Amino acid sequence: MGRSTYGCGLLAMALLAACSAGCSASEPAGAPKEGVAMAGGAQSAPVGVSPADKAANVPTDRPVVVAANGGTLKSVKVDGGKAGPLKGVLSADRTRWRSLGTAKPSASYTVTAVSLDATGKESRTTSAFSTAKGTKTFDIERITPNKDDTGLTVGVGMPVMIAFDQPIADRVAVERNLTVRSSKPVEGAWHWFDDQHVDFRPKKYWPARTKVRVEAKLAGVRGGPGMYGKRDVRLDFRIGRQQITKGSVNEHVLVVRRDGKKVRTMPMSAGQGGQWKYHTTSGIHLAMSREPVTIMTSPGIGPGSPGYYRLTVYNTVRISNSGEYVHSAPWSVGSQGHANVSHGCVNVSPANAIWFLKNTLIGDPIIITGSPRKLEPTNGWGGALAGGLEAVAQVELAQGGPHRHAALRAPLRARERRRHSE
Repeated sequence: MGRSTYGCGLLAMALLAACSAGCSASEPAGAPKEGVAMAGGAQSAPVGVSPADKAANVPTDRPVVVAANGGTLKSVKVDGGKAGPLKGVLSADRTRWRSLGTAKPSASYTVTAVSLDATGKESRTTSAFSTAKGTKTFDIERITPNKDDTGLTVGVGMPVMIAFDQPIADRVAVERNLTVRSSKPVEGAWHWFDDQHVDFRPKKYWPARTKVRVEAKLAGVRGGPGMYGKRDVRLDFRIGRQQITKGSVNEHVLVVRRDGKKVRTMPMSAGQGGQWKYHTTSGIHLAMSREPVTIMTSPGIGPGSPGYYRLTVYNTVRISNSGEYVHSAPWSVGSQGHANVSHGCVNVSPANAIWFLKNTLIGDPIIITGSPRKLEPTNGWGGALAGGLEAVAQVELAQGGPHRHAALRAPLRARERRRHSE
């Protein structure tokens, strides 16, 4: 499948209101022509409405279509009472109206269409239908980035991560209603790693200083049998400057480049190896958190056992789920730049750790090379970037798209925050 590229200025986005006599919005060219049952006498413009009058158990994602044959539509209103109205778009020739968005479950809607025949005579057509019953709802439990956890200005590697509060059975319907818009062209894809988590990432990196809007238009969207979306969610965030840090476990140095220019070189000491867990992972990591103080404990070793430790470590930047950080390590300054002596973290001097903490955005790429242990796809936020998105089918960002690929990595969850190393 060919890749898709989409860029949209945020200020250009507009919401189409329900069409009335003055509406000039047009139905998209090539829109499907749903069949409608025609009504009306010979002296008036016949008007057809789909769903048919008194239709019941109508799927919430089925559009309402009103068509005039031999005349034009003056106005169309679809009233859902407490469920609210359905907005729509009128064709350029004013003969067809089609609803936008999704209806609410367990709701009754009334369609009122006013048409004009060739002589200008006005006629009114009324029809009613009810939607499928909903027994429960689903909602977005967490969306990342966000103001509290990451800030709304993030690094160029930052994925969009959505966690649902219920398992999603109908991933196609849900993903079709997830959209990403950006102020600069971006190519990317959504992918799932289980039935409650889906994320979007660009194929490479976000362009620096890009504005991004994520819209999850899920109110009324079917997520599974009898389960429908509770609400719509919108997120705006911004990509900051491009800062990429590269480090080699063989050369024992980290180099930080901002917008292509070298801004800092930091001697480092990586994992000492010996045991597999003591190797620093090679791959494209992403900064996941910035912590002034972190308590680190030995992985898989309890108190009283040989090799156990519990340390208070300062100025740390987390880069994986398995407990790897770039952090201050005054005890290993003599080895930094020369030898690998840590239990898997990237040790730097206290001064360099302070600088790195202050100058890192969540989502900044931190690329480590030279280790025999490769970063696992689900170990942190950056594992899937190692091979790009070549294995992930592309989707139209403006329209969402059906699920086509299993997820490559999981977002960090509280229960996964295993802290170790030193």
